[in-house]
Amino acid sequence: MNTTTNTANTTAIPAIGRILLAAIFVISGIGKIAAPAATIGYIQAMGLPFATLGLAIAVIVELGGGVLLALGYKTRLVAAVLAAFSVVTAIAFHGAIGDQNQFIHLLKNFAMAGGLLQVVAFGAGAFSIDNRTVRTAQRVQRAA
Repeated sequence: MNTTTNTANTTAIPAIGRILLAAIFVISGIGKIAAPAATIGYIQAMGLPFATLGLAIAVIVELGGGVLLALGYKTRLVAAVLAAFSVVTAIAFHGAIGDQNQFIHLLKNFAMAGGLLQVVAFGAGAFSIDNRTVRTAQRVQRAA
């Protein structure tokens, strides 16, 4: 874990980045809740088994992970899960690279995974639940 401090990590920039990354997951999760049949049909059309279970997992990962990422809670773990989810869904659902639209979605998912791996590497930043938890623990430790 990188414990060095830099000015970028003490500004709002990491929080803004987390919120921008989280937005696509939260909106996608809400969309899946609003139209579950469409998502189940898409999963089935890709030839994947257990489409209903896949929908449930996708909603939990996208909506839950997106909210946790935006708040900066368990940020490195959540970002790693979302990065893996992005790569897996890119390969499973956007592998038809001969179709320009699918190719763009594949690259978008890979780009999101890259941004999420930056969060894994550098953490949540100053404006996060993770940072508040660390500061509280440090205060308790100094007081002891």
